[in-house]
Amino acid sequence: MVELKLADYKAEKQPDWCPGCGDYGILSALQMALFELKRDPSQTVVFSGIGCSAKTPHYLNVYGVHTLHGRVLPTAQGAKLANPHLTVVAVGGDGDGLGIGAGHFVAAGRRNVDLLYILYDNEVYGLTKGQAGPTLGLGEKTKSLPKPNPQGRLNPLLLAFSAGYTWIARGYAYDVKGLKELIKEGIGHRGLAFLHVLQPCPTYNDLHTKEWFAPRLYKLQDEGYDPHVPPGLTPEELDKKMAHFQEKALEWGERIPVGVFWKAEVPTFEERLKAYLPRYPEVYPALGQREALDLEGLLQEFAL
Repeated sequence: MVELKLADYKAEKQPDWCPGCGDYGILSALQMALFELKRDPSQTVVFSGIGCSAKTPHYLNVYGVHTLHGRVLPTAQGAKLANPHLTVVAVGGDGDGLGIGAGHFVAAGRRNVDLLYILYDNEVYGLTKGQAGPTLGLGEKTKSLPKPNPQGRLNPLLLAFSAGYTWIARGYAYDVKGLKELIKEGIGHRGLAFLHVLQPCPTYNDLHTKEWFAPRLYKLQDEGYDPHVPPGLTPEELDKKMAHFQEKALEWGERIPVGVFWKAEVPTFEERLKAYLPRYPEVYPALGQREALDLEGLLQEFAL
């Protein structure tokens, strides 16, 4: 195989996001992560929903699928299960993932399919002129809103935890090197990984800007926080881990943590499928050998 360069992961099409948009940093971090992991572009697929973030696959020289609003996770999971040997990354904004796509966000956590979901969080619907997104706080008013937001803020980390995501982290769009390392770890995690990225929107969100975030962010791991949840913990030990996670996930305002919050070792959905399809994942649907997996027989077993 020819040795790949960083440029090999960059598409010829140039990004057309607004100047200063945090999406540029996320794109660079993702390109660098795939390059350093030496992932084969022909075996890598990036899925997106609808919104500013959804343009990401267009700027990567890997396979890309631009799906429907809020439907990025079911599409990405389907591809991963059809060909479990792919590297699958799903991307989307806070409105796409936690608004119209919230039901799929929760359902995905129950399955623990082996892929990485990156949520670009700018707290507004940037593509449609800055309406309040699901992560904008109650009573907050950006310059794009005529009146303060009348709805409460969703906490992506807590929602991911309660749904069952087995790797949960947060990064910052302008810390490209740090974000690159988080993406690499998320891709390497065995199971469903969720990376919440704080992504300032210079066009519509004048509350949480680059200048606002800069003095507030700190790295969890620099302060000795251990996200690892090994198997076999006692109920008391697990309660302590969960309480510590919740404490850090709720921290917002004067201090905002970034880094890995939770890393659990749980069988993946692909591993669970072996109980029903013994030849999986060595034989998988994308090979075109449906009869080898006996999918029709499996459907009959679950038929009412």
